[in-house]
Amino acid sequence: MRSSLQRLLAIAVQVTLLLSGSATAQDTLHLSLDRAISIALTQNRDVLIADQDRYKADAQIAEARSGAFPQLSFSGQYVRNIKLPVLFLPANSAFNPTPNVQTFPIGSNNSYQWGGQLTQALYSRQVGVALDIANTYKDFSEAGLAATKSSVVLEVKRAFYGVLLMQKLVEANHQGLDVVKANLQNVQALYKHGSAAEFDLLRAEVQVANTEPMLISADNNLLLAKNGLKTLLAIPLDREIEVEGDFTFSEVPQSVLDEGSRDALKTNPGLQQLSFQESMLDKNISVEQSGYFPSIYAFGAYQWQTQNNTFQFSNYYWAKIFNVGISLSWNLFDGLRTPARVEQAKIDLKKTRLTLLKAEEGVTIQIQAARLKMNEAKQRVQGQEKNIEQAKKAVGIAETRFKSGVGTQLELLDAQVAMTLAQTNYAQAIYDYLVAKAEWEYAIGRER
Repeated sequence: MRSSLQRLLAIAVQVTLLLSGSATAQDTLHLSLDRAISIALTQNRDVLIADQDRYKADAQIAEARSGAFPQLSFSGQYVRNIKLPVLFLPANSAFNPTPNVQTFPIGSNNSYQWGGQLTQALYSRQVGVALDIANTYKDFSEAGLAATKSSVVLEVKRAFYGVLLMQKLVEANHQGLDVVKANLQNVQALYKHGSAAEFDLLRAEVQVANTEPMLISADNNLLLAKNGLKTLLAIPLDREIEVEGDFTFSEVPQSVLDEGSRDALKTNPGLQQLSFQESMLDKNISVEQSGYFPSIYAFGAYQWQTQNNTFQFSNYYWAKIFNVGISLSWNLFDGLRTPARVEQAKIDLKKTRLTLLKAEEGVTIQIQAARLKMNEAKQRVQGQEKNIEQAKKAVGIAETRFKSGVGTQLELLDAQVAMTLAQTNYAQAIYDYLVAKAEWEYAIGRER
């Protein structure tokens, strides 16, 4: 008995260790840009909603196709005749020699009728065009899903780069705080030896006090940026994430920019979706025009009928009826309803074509704006690289001058602030370039 309990306890301890180890391993989610995009394309709510339209398109194709298949129906009816229907016998006739019209009851108290009917469309313009539209709608929904994915990818890139930017700003503020703290320690040492004035000490203490809130603000902004990324990836906000990626400047070759911009009107998923919508509305004109044409159907029906005054079903006699035929339906005048609906369909098509032209112009402007932003950010990156080098040299020179008693603390503090600002501007320029590049990729329909 004791050995069994010991084995159970050992197993429980092992399971607990495995579960705790697994939980620890899953506490922090490490995200690269590619992994973040992959998670978003799988879990993002907008993507999941757009994906449902594909299933809806399949169902609509099945619905449109059903009109071309035979339609089989079954019906049944029971009638209890409270008063029987009658047959009128005219006066002075062979069956009624009297001068008065007489009635003759017909039927029974109970009447039953069961039957099935099969109908098959032989000619119907609406059925064929509806199936064609349903197939186009499937392409439309696929393009819509692609457009949604492209938009989500853009938002993920913005959020991802935003986290990297905030991490750089936190790092820059940490470095700035370390510099002013080191300066404070140096001034305190000089003050003790009488080499620095009390004003210098107070100025150094104030600089530390002013720098610490900037670091707190940067930490808060980093947390908010991470939460924004988690929301896009449908990750719980209490899940820890680590964003890992190169926050560096890498210029897109001019030839790649030219090629992508040239083919954008063909590859942009939003324009593709509008193109499919235009095609559907063009076909919808044919659907409305089908009101001008006849519809021909073949049909067949089989029925069982009986009537009886009792409920003794075993004694009923069932009469069987079977017929087949062809029906023609042609609406010769519907109060001008068909031409009005055709005109509405043509107007909808014109509106969509204008919307497509407007969207094409918008994509062209987006591409131009993105390329201008990339060029501007590139120049800022190159300029700030030089500024950082100069700011570091200036800090070193100011520290040497201050320690030697030649320079002032104001010079040193100004140099420290200038270095932090240069690092911040450099990180912001890289972020702007990466975001502009992402916007250019979105405009030309390129996800990665």
